[in-house]
Amino acid sequence: MANVNDPTRRDLLTRSLAGGAAAIALSAGLARAQNTGPKLPKLEDVQPVARRGRINHSACLWCYHGIKADEFAPYAKRVGLSAIDLLTPKDFKVVKEHGLICSMTSGVWGGITRGFNRTEHHENIVKSLIELADATAEAGFPNVICFSGNRDGQSDEDGLKICAEGIKKVIGHFEKKKVTLCMELLNSKVNHPDYQCDRTEWGVELCKAVGSERFRLLYDIYHMQIMEGDIIATIRKYHEYFGHYHTGGVPGRHEIDETQELYYPAIMKAIVETGFKGYVAQEFVPARPDMIASLAQAVQICDV
Repeated sequence: MANVNDPTRRDLLTRSLAGGAAAIALSAGLARAQNTGPKLPKLEDVQPVARRGRINHSACLWCYHGIKADEFAPYAKRVGLSAIDLLTPKDFKVVKEHGLICSMTSGVWGGITRGFNRTEHHENIVKSLIELADATAEAGFPNVICFSGNRDGQSDEDGLKICAEGIKKVIGHFEKKKVTLCMELLNSKVNHPDYQCDRTEWGVELCKAVGSERFRLLYDIYHMQIMEGDIIATIRKYHEYFGHYHTGGVPGRHEIDETQELYYPAIMKAIVETGFKGYVAQEFVPARPDMIASLAQAVQICDV
């Protein structure tokens, strides 16, 4: 079967999918084009999700087809989230008003493709990360995201060395502010061709080279299933280097239920067994019309 590019943060419009999913994606696109946005259920019709309290639940706002933070926050709270992921500081006030936090601050200069693996990027990245660390610390939130950048012909050895040099320029500030800088592991097979931090062991070696408890990896389960598999064994082996987790169904990056190949209850149990106290953020793009119901289902699946 021909490969289909899965949704990414650089392409919020879900690409053509088979059957009913294609119609869903098309409807969402038309709604955005008409500035009507996707329809949300009545808040009172959403059933609260009971939680055991062993997983700190979050979700990435970008997955919800253009819904704004102030629209999403009441539903996030209702279905059992304690945080929203990948917000910029402009939305911090909104999440606080709803009793939530931002579990991962976004907005680093250069985004995914222009990262720490090029010395010429360091000045701009460091400047933006200092600003993000300050805003995150002031809000009392825990993490800021960063990226390696694309290889563009660079060796992984050189990329690791240059990334470590760049991160060391800013990590002292993160230590002072008590905020953790997390580099995300992404797949380079489907969503982010040529991205350098695409294997767990490379990221772990980078953590060792930086040598700070305030630098960790964002272990994205969806991306690493595509690149490596062996998710539970990897979590058990390298969990001390993981500061944050993302979910997503494989293949397709949609709901994390029986429609995909990963069994998330077992993965979540493995995370809990490591003693992890951070956040697990849902980063699947809902393929069903009722996106909030899909989110509530994901929270139930992961609340082990």
